[in-house]
Amino acid sequence: MSEKTICNLTFAEIKELAELVSDKKLGKIEIKLQDSSITIADRKCSAMPVVPPMPPVMMPAEHISAAEPVPVQKTEPAAETAPKAEAVSGNAVKAPIVGTFYASPSPEKPAFVKVGDHVNKGDVLFIIESMKLMNEIQSEYEGTVQQILVDNASAVEYDQPIMIIK
Repeated sequence: MSEKTICNLTFAEIKELAELVSDKKLGKIEIKLQDSSITIADRKCSAMPVVPPMPPVMMPAEHISAAEPVPVQKTEPAAETAPKAEAVSGNAVKAPIVGTFYASPSPEKPAFVKVGDHVNKGDVLFIIESMKLMNEIQSEYEGTVQQILVDNASAVEYDQPIMIIK
C-alpha cells in the first residue's frame, strides 16, 4: 500500500514542514499546486494578530490669527553653527518592528555581538521584544560591527537604525 499524498507531498514531508514552521517561527506556509493546496500554520504564531505599524500622529498647529503678524527671525544655517557629525559609513541594521532592544538572550548571558566583532549573513545580532514575543534579528550583511546606536533594554521604533556593519 503506497503512502497517501496531498499536493504531491507525503504525510512524512508534511510533518517535516510543520516542524520547520514551528522551529523557525515562520507563522505559516502555504503550498499550492494546480487544483490543490495545503496550509501549515503554527498555532502559537497564528493566535497572535499581525499589527501593522501605527501611522504618525499629527499634532494640531496652534491657532494663528490672520490679523496678527508672525515675527520672522533670520538665523544662520544650522550646518554652519553646529559641529559636523562624524560621517557614518557602512550598512545600517534597522529595527524591523517596534519594541524593546536586547543585546543578549538574557541578562546573565553575553551580548550576541559587540563593536569590533565580525558577523556573517544570518548571524543573530540582537533581540527585539514586541508584544511579549522575543524576535531574533539576523544580519543581512557580512562585515565588522562598527557601532551600536542604542542602549540595551531601550525602546526602538520601526526602521530605526540599531547598528552599523562595515
